[in-house]
Amino acid sequence: MNILISGASGFLGTHLSKALKEKGHTLVQLSSKTCDLTKQGSLEKYNDIRYDQIFHLAAWTQAGDFCLSHPGEQWIINQKINTNILSWWAEHQSQAKMITIGTSCAYAPEKPLEESNYLEGQPIESLFTYAMTKRMLHIGLLSLQKQFGLKYLTLVPSTLYGPGYHTDDRQMHFIFDLIRKIIRGKKFGEQVVLWGDGYQRRELVHVRDFVSLAIQLSEKLDNEIINIGAGEDYSIRDFAKSICDTVGYDFAKIHFDTTKYVGAKSKCLSTKKIKQILPQNSLTGLRDGIKETVEWFNESYFNRM
Repeated sequence: MNILISGASGFLGTHLSKALKEKGHTLVQLSSKTCDLTKQGSLEKYNDIRYDQIFHLAAWTQAGDFCLSHPGEQWIINQKINTNILSWWAEHQSQAKMITIGTSCAYAPEKPLEESNYLEGQPIESLFTYAMTKRMLHIGLLSLQKQFGLKYLTLVPSTLYGPGYHTDDRQMHFIFDLIRKIIRGKKFGEQVVLWGDGYQRRELVHVRDFVSLAIQLSEKLDNEIINIGAGEDYSIRDFAKSICDTVGYDFAKIHFDTTKYVGAKSKCLSTKKIKQILPQNSLTGLRDGIKETVEWFNESYFNRM
């Protein structure tokens, strides 16, 4: 197949591109350096190919408390990105299936994190703007499908982890931040300070597992929204203890700063739907996945210091 990927140079995009190439597909990989999706008409230079699938991964955001400081920019930039790619899809690539990435923070915390609730209730305030841009992206898909019969798929991941994450100056998702801090505590004797009391809970899914399931679902489903997660969550303390065991750091030395931002107190996706569609899928064990990620991070990040 001919496949176009936006956000192809990111963590997920890199893994997805590798897997699709291994399956023999022909890719056009876009990044912010090669195609500014905030500019109207930026995709017209790709009109000469008829794509079978479009994976839209690009989004303007970062982890941590980034959303608290950039709500207006997030709204404008992400709306431009999403509007431009949806418009191009409808006008020039209507034969392609559009596969987009949603966000678990779009779910209202008081409701079950089931696909039927994706557009229901209000997301948490600290992530409200980003969550609503993702909801609007999904509404765009619904609207274009309704009027023009286009095919789409929205995939909602839990937090992705694994090797290959960015280690530049951007804020990191919680699991990579934990790994970085605990390894630094071990190597350099720095105090390890984690945000919150450590009892907030999170769910992880290995990036390779997500990619494998995403590819299978993209070939199997049309006009659906589906969660991809592990179906179970753990406390930040549990994750930290597992990393400490791998690194050889004393968990008792960790300080928890309850004055810091922690986001949602709990976030675990319902996986009933995906288990019905792909009942045989198996996921990387959390202990093995964290060990692999710690080893990669230790080599890729600290060996460059």
